[in-house]
Amino acid sequence: MSAYRFCRTDDIGLLVDALNRCWSPYFPDEPPMTPEVFKRSIRDLQVWCSSCMVAFSGSDPVGVLIGAKRPSGTLVHKIAVHPDHRRQGHGRHLLASLGSKLAILGPPRIVAEVPDALDAACGLFCASGFTQEALLTDYVLERKDCDARDVAEGFVIPITVDDLAANGLFDGAHPPACWERSVETLTARKGEIVGRAVASDERIEAYLLYVKCGVDPDGIAAIVSLRTFIEDGGARLGQLLVPLLGRGIGTFLFPKVHPAEISEELLETLGFHPAGGHVLYAARARSE
Repeated sequence: MSAYRFCRTDDIGLLVDALNRCWSPYFPDEPPMTPEVFKRSIRDLQVWCSSCMVAFSGSDPVGVLIGAKRPSGTLVHKIAVHPDHRRQGHGRHLLASLGSKLAILGPPRIVAEVPDALDAACGLFCASGFTQEALLTDYVLERKDCDARDVAEGFVIPITVDDLAANGLFDGAHPPACWERSVETLTARKGEIVGRAVASDERIEAYLLYVKCGVDPDGIAAIVSLRTFIEDGGARLGQLLVPLLGRGIGTFLFPKVHPAEISEELLETLGFHPAGGHVLYAARARSE
């Protein structure tokens, strides 16, 4: 007999167990979920236990949905059904239950960012009434693909998330970004984010925010925000990126870039190349 229930704040252990039972078989290279990592997702992504569900067969978790909630909407951060219990309607029931709850309590917008290579997951969202809203592209910039010319750094300054907020750069005109690189996430992770900017006497003209991945001094960094306010063919962004690739960073990852966030042509000019993508699905909550 199957059963489903929404979770509470004291269900973190259950959700961790459900993720390791249901999600991990599909992603064996990912480290197991732990309570500490799950709590970090609450801080960084605004995962709400009350927006998370577990499906049971007897006493065993066989399905899990992890939801993150902000005033703008709810993200289906993860959804998975144990391999032995697929095609029994668990995934659709989890999504429908979340939609019914949000139709009453809000917010009504529900989104998901699904790797485009996961055909089954894409099919689940389409069958559950979600529509494709945008294609998010993963980009990579490697040292060998970057213009290694000398770059003047006279106007490059360190900058923080708080500095950008104080200058009004996180206001309503901020371009769309994936959930993990939104303003709310940047604010939550500000203690670990490194920033550089090109500034004139009057304003910030371009900026880069990133986090190092691992401890390798010449390893990988993930870009969490990259913006320019000057039409200069990418020169100022090059001022920020090229010196870092010359010392201390070998590869920049720029994940889930929304097409309205920064132009594909500009990224190609800077040396970025696509390396995968995600489908942004969206739906309005409705009662079943």
